[in-house]
Amino acid sequence: MRVRILGCSGGIGQGLRTSSILVDGDILIDAGTGVGDLDLADLSRVRHVFITHSHLDHIVSLPMLVDTIFDQLVGEPLKVYANSQTIGALRKHIFNDVIWPDFCSLPSAENPVLEFVEIQAGDVVEIGARSMRAIAVEHAVPTLGFCVANGAKVFAFSGDTTTNKTLWPVLNSYERLDVLVIEVSFPDRLADLARESGHYTPSTFAADLLNLKHTPDVWVTAMKPGEEELIYAEVMAALPDRGVQCLQSGTVFEL
Repeated sequence: MRVRILGCSGGIGQGLRTSSILVDGDILIDAGTGVGDLDLADLSRVRHVFITHSHLDHIVSLPMLVDTIFDQLVGEPLKVYANSQTIGALRKHIFNDVIWPDFCSLPSAENPVLEFVEIQAGDVVEIGARSMRAIAVEHAVPTLGFCVANGAKVFAFSGDTTTNKTLWPVLNSYERLDVLVIEVSFPDRLADLARESGHYTPSTFAADLLNLKHTPDVWVTAMKPGEEELIYAEVMAALPDRGVQCLQSGTVFEL
């Protein structure tokens, strides 16, 4: 299993891309601005998109993706997996024939190029040798994290979240956990804003990480632009013995 980080920033700017992860060429987790760095051949191979939640930085490239590879999707629609609230938001606010065409009815309602698949926490989707397990996490809107397993190895992505009691028991239920990518969006001085918007700070993340029985490689993601050095320094101060690393676009995990 090859996991390629396309975007992992909490915002945009030169060299910064928002949340998007490519698994083995055919699966995307989130469709942030990082998707736009794929060439046309890579885009045409994507057939499954798992969306953590409805916020723009996680969905912004989805409409353009469907449009760009429209011809390749005729007869083999792009499947988008998300919770009911996210699907509702995408249908109402994006694929509504106002902001963007309703690709669920193009080229016809009987043969669309886009198919929504509703999933909820606890569901497992099998795609080839990969299993995608949805996990409820705590955020400002209903959000899912995902565990991706290919039998022997396990990769986990928290999505956007804050202090919660749902992620850690699921991670602990696996016999092993190889890589954990988890958001830490704000520095500790912005703890009130982080709490209100449903995000971790270094201190709240460090406290929650104590619940994890595994010792995977831990990578922090979704840091707000301009705050990366401070956030990472605070993470390292809070977790000096964990070897937490700072995620970068282009990072590849071979699992």
